[in-house]
Amino acid sequence: MRTGGCQCGAIRYQCADEPIALYACHCTECRKQSGSAFGLSFQVPRRSFRLTRGQPKRWSRPTDSGRTLGCLFCPDCGTRLWHEPGPASETITIKAGSLDRPVDLSAAIHIWTRSRLPGVAIPADAPQFPGEPED
Repeated sequence: MRTGGCQCGAIRYQCADEPIALYACHCTECRKQSGSAFGLSFQVPRRSFRLTRGQPKRWSRPTDSGRTLGCLFCPDCGTRLWHEPGPASETITIKAGSLDRPVDLSAAIHIWTRSRLPGVAIPADAPQFPGEPED
């Protein structure tokens, strides 16, 4: 069981299943959202995710691939918690920094690498995609 939540503790969640993938996204939107060189998203089956405290606020934005992404965050402290690629999607992506236990970056799949910042080193053996990988 993995658990996590926002910085102020108003929102908590749990996820029963193992992750499908860990993405290090180098797109400009993830850099803006994370305030860092890339964003980390922990993809899990939607059915295994459960909100245990609080009520997040939702904001939607278009993605570089032409989709609409639902972004859920704490209305009190602003911590981005998870993304929903659409109502019919069987998966969500938890923002890995909101997990209580840190993730192992050695398993990360690097996406939108054509937008990566100069000087960001990606391990040679890491799976990489210049844009968004096909489903």
